[in-house]
Amino acid sequence: MATKCVECGEKLYGRLDKKYCSDQCRAAYNNKLNSNSNNYMRNINNILRRNRRILIEQNPTGKAKVHKDKLIELGFNFNYYTNVYRTKKKENVYYFCYEYGYLIFDSGYCSLVIRQEYVV
Repeated sequence: MATKCVECGEKLYGRLDKKYCSDQCRAAYNNKLNSNSNNYMRNINNILRRNRRILIEQNPTGKAKVHKDKLIELGFNFNYYTNVYRTKKKENVYYFCYEYGYLIFDSGYCSLVIRQEYVV
C-alpha cells in the first residue's frame, strides 16, 4: 500500500508509516505547522532585544537617569520585560530586559541599572 507525502503529495516508498518523501518536505511541513507560534515568539524577542539595546545605549556607565518619554521616543516598549525585582526595604520594583533594568519614579524619570549577578 503506497501512501503520499504529507507535504508535496509525492508517492512514498519504504516503510508503511512513512509520512514524508524527504527531509526537506519534513522540515517544510513542520515549519508551516509552527509558523504562527514562531512568528509570535520572534516578534516578542525582537521587542525585548530592542528594549535591551535602548537600555544599553542610554546607560553606558552602568548607572544612569533618563526620562520615560525619552525611552518611548527611542522605541522602548514598557509592556515587555524579562523579569522583575522587588527590593526588600523600599518596595521598589525594577523591571529588567535580561541584565539591563530600570526603576520608574513618579516624576517620570527612570533609573537605569545593570544587574551584576548576570555578568559571568
